[in-house]
Amino acid sequence: MADQNVAVVAGVGPGLGIALVEKFAAEGMKVAAAARNAEKVNGLLAERNLTTKARAYACDVSDAGSVVALFGMVEADFGHPSLVAFNAGAFTMGGIADLNPDDVERCWRIGTFGGFLVGQAAARAILAADNGGSILFTGATAGLRGSANFAAFAMSKFGLRALAQSMARELGPRGIHVAHIIIDGGIGENVGALSNNVDAPDKSLNPAAIAETYWDLHTQHRSAWTQELDLRPWVEKF
Repeated sequence: MADQNVAVVAGVGPGLGIALVEKFAAEGMKVAAAARNAEKVNGLLAERNLTTKARAYACDVSDAGSVVALFGMVEADFGHPSLVAFNAGAFTMGGIADLNPDDVERCWRIGTFGGFLVGQAAARAILAADNGGSILFTGATAGLRGSANFAAFAMSKFGLRALAQSMARELGPRGIHVAHIIIDGGIGENVGALSNNVDAPDKSLNPAAIAETYWDLHTQHRSAWTQELDLRPWVEKF
């Protein structure tokens, strides 16, 4: 059976990634915090006083063996996860005539292929436990429309969105909630209390506020699951 108190966050950095770890830990979950550089993740965990509630793991989401190893270690350390959040991504920008093919491939390999690898491993783990769970993907506005000079990023995010849709249709009837979250705007710092001042830091998305939404998705009743939603600051034009 799955340990309903185990979460995996793949793609932990100083913004949304660590905010997700902090939120899931605050809700009583044991959290596996994964990124390519585990030392940096350990530093973030120490800054947030999370070292007793979360554990850092090294994982390259674009490498199948690395992802399989991650989920194997998490299962051995904590048990099967019931919540997996894919938050990894790469960004490259440029005109179509000037883009470096290697940069484009890296953007796709981390943001799309990595989403597949983590999503597949998450599905296998949750299905094996046969106790339901959630798989959440961090998307972007580029997954809805490709803007000029954003071809590489849009390709990556369109693919991730398609993956989430396909997984939701396949896995929903098997008790797994798959959701895609479109982040429409820049992610700022975890600024705490919100303000109504137009010059306040919440002109960017607050990572802690985003993390609250991820938790809400995980705890939704299955009679009213959300497959996709978008989040943006109150001043963002759309």
